[in-house]
Amino acid sequence: MTFESALTFFVAIFIFAITPGPGIFALLARALVSGARDCIALALGMTISDILYLIFACLGLAAIAKNWGEVFTVIRFAGAAYLIYLGVTMWRTPVGDGFTPQVVKRMSPAASFLQGFLISASNPKVILFYIAFLPTFMDLTVLSVQDIALAAVLTLAALMLGLMLVAGMASRARRYFRSPAAMRGLNRSAGSIMVGAGAFLAAKS
Repeated sequence: MTFESALTFFVAIFIFAITPGPGIFALLARALVSGARDCIALALGMTISDILYLIFACLGLAAIAKNWGEVFTVIRFAGAAYLIYLGVTMWRTPVGDGFTPQVVKRMSPAASFLQGFLISASNPKVILFYIAFLPTFMDLTVLSVQDIALAAVLTLAALMLGLMLVAGMASRARRYFRSPAAMRGLNRSAGSIMVGAGAFLAAKS
């Protein structure tokens, strides 16, 4: 992975981290009630689960790309279609009266970590996301242990930065996250990025 690819990969994962989903809403609920500090273990649990999915995707894709090029092409287009589907879904997500937090009980760091891990691990769409994105940044036919390790480190840094940024903003700007217009803008911005990424992947030779 070149420096430019690594930087782009970092930015892409950061954007993925802050897009709305079960993990983001769990963080918002925790941050709105308990503050950003109590979100660290929760975010770390989600991040570690994502990194495991990333590694599984790397290993599986590397084997497919090396031995079955046609199958890999099908997976690439399926991944592109999935990204576009995510983007369109985000655009069409209705926004009602904004986000209304529920009371979140204080949990130990270990319990918060486990909760975050399970939130991410229970969503098999995460691995499809990495399958869709990885071919853009890595040559999967010559994938090395160093490449996978670098991707894992970048993912750890980008996800934690993005998730904790969301937690910090939620704890400081509660009114923003209750605004339907703000949520609609966030959904449409993230949706546009997803559609663009899917189109780029489908056009990539």
